Parts: sequence; structure tokens; C-alpha cells
Amino acid sequence: MRSIFLWTATVLTVLAPAALEAQTTISARAASLTIGGRLHTQYQGSSVDGAVNDFFIRRARIIADAAFNDFFMGRVQTDVAGGGATLLDAYVRMNFDPAFRLYMGQFKRSFDLFELNSSTDLSIFERDGRIPGFSSCTGVGRVCSLSRLTEALGYAGRDSGIKIDGTSGTFMYQASLTNGTGVGTSDVNDGKSISVRAGVAASENLTVSANLGTQDYLLAGETQNAFAWGADLEWGTWRDGLHVEAGVVGGDNWAALDANDDPRDFLAVQLLGSLYRPLDGDRIVGIEPLLRVSVTDPAGDIDDDGGTLITPGLMLYFMGKNKIGANLDYYMPQTGDSEFVFRVGSFLYF
Repeated sequence: MRSIFLWTATVLTVLAPAALEAQTTISARAASLTIGGRLHTQYQGSSVDGAVNDFFIRRARIIADAAFNDFFMGRVQTDVAGGGATLLDAYVRMNFDPAFRLYMGQFKRSFDLFELNSSTDLSIFERDGRIPGFSSCTGVGRVCSLSRLTEALGYAGRDSGIKIDGTSGTFMYQASLTNGTGVGTSDVNDGKSISVRAGVAASENLTVSANLGTQDYLLAGETQNAFAWGADLEWGTWRDGLHVEAGVVGGDNWAALDANDDPRDFLAVQLLGSLYRPLDGDRIVGIEPLLRVSVTDPAGDIDDDGGTLITPGLMLYFMGKNKIGANLDYYMPQTGDSEFVFRVGSFLYF
């Protein structure tokens, strides 16, 4: 643990004089090593009685990309927020061809668009719209949102295994075979989880994709497999005018079993839109209003257990991905009182 903190401090000292948007490339043995990172600070205030409202470090990450040649490279990404150290990305990649690359290690599973988005691009503070002190989503807890379901049920997020991806013309794909146990955790059964994602650039601005996934889990000591599917589209790009992402996912909620120990069905739909406008200023160079709407039914045969999450927000940009802003995550359950959390924070990228 101590060595990780010392390494982080050394890297930050080296990078301090550099521009915030820059990365530093150095030679390390036989590799070219590129060092970068991100720091996300946040304050959150919840409407839930008894919830803790506080300032905290949301992300504090150091990323090292090592390239030995055009064929063989790798990445290590560590997060030291929250008083501990977590290894997030740790993989090697072999570039056989633009249409075929092979990864081995720990990386994001090949599932839904919103989880594959980098936190350096997103202007929503929390993908799952969590509200401190609130937990009311069938089987998985917290707010019912698209990302909460795909994360908590293991269909999306980081995991260990192998992955392939590639592009050919307007077609792109990725597929992964992983343990299904998440970050830094050994497998607990004899099963493996599969994710497959494919998309087509329908036009210069529009990409349409579909995804399938399985998640293995234990039930009474036996390995079971749950199934999920999804489809999404993306219009535009980050920090360039109108950018829209829309998606739907559904499948087995294996954390909410029925009387026969079969998974209940979940369904979630989400829309995320932003409008970036450049500004003619020396300090603030861009402004970006945003809106997310996520509607979910976590267990189809249970009445009134879903809800709608609405997130308006505003970001002010200083340089590249460096920004400050605010989000309001407002959740309306089908039964019970609506609750919200107000978030303000900063995003430092280097």
C-alpha cells in the first residue's frame, strides 16, 4: 500500500509543471511509457433524512500506458480515492490487425454503452444516479437506473479475463470472456461470463449497436447462468455540439428470484443528451447543459417496484476535459416519496 502512495506522489511531482491536458511520455526499459491521470472531487447533499452530506474525493487515478512496439502494449490504472488503493485496468494488448486486437487481464466488459463511456467524458457525476440514504431497487438496492442494474448484476463493469475487439470500415465489435466476479476478485465457480457487442456507423454522426451478455452465479452451490441483451445509439461526439446516447437493456435479474428460484425479468431505458457550446474566453472555454432520463422495471412480475431517474446538469470547461459543474439526481419511485441529491464537483484530467 505504501509503495502505491509513494509512486503516485512521485508521478504527480513529475507532472506538476505540465499543462493540465498533457500527458508525459518517458522511456522505461524497452517500453515507451505514457503517464496520465484524473482527479474528480465532489460534494453531495441528499434529501433523505439521516443521509451523510459531505465533500469527498470521487476518483484519484494514475494511468500508465506502456508500448513496446506497434504490436505489444499494456495499461495499468490505479485508483487511490477513499483512503485505499484499487487496481482498475491491468491488461496487455496485442494488435494483430485493426480488425483484431487481443486483451488479457482486467478491463471493462463488452456490454452497454453507458458503462463503456469514460468518466473523463461523462458529465453525469454518477452513472447509477445513487442517492445517499436511499435503497429501493428490487434485488440490487439503491436507485433503480439502467447503470445500477447492469453494474450490480455484473453484466457491465470491470472484470478479469480475455477480450477481442476491432473495426473494419463502418463495422466495429468487441467480445469478452471473464470470471464474472468483478474487480480484483478470483472466480468462485466453474462458470465464465460472456459479453458481445457489435455496432455500425450508419452515418458520419450516428452509430447503432447491439449487445448480449451472460453472467454466471451460484445458487445452492450450483453454477447458474443469467442472460441480458441491449441496444443503443449514439449521435455526435463529446464536446462538439449536440451529443445524444439512447439505450435499452433487459434480461435476467438473478438477484431477485421468484418462488421457483428463477430470475425475474428486468427492463431499463435511458436517454442522455448534452449540448456543448464553445465560449470566447481566456478561462472558461465551453459550456454544456445536459439531461439524463432513466426509466426502469427491475422485476417485471412485481408491481410498482420501478422508477424514473431524471438528471439535469451544467458543466463549465476550462481546457479539454477539465471542468466544473453540477448535477441534480431526482428519483421518482412508482411507490413512495421522491428523493434527490445535489452534486457539485470538479474534473481534472492530465
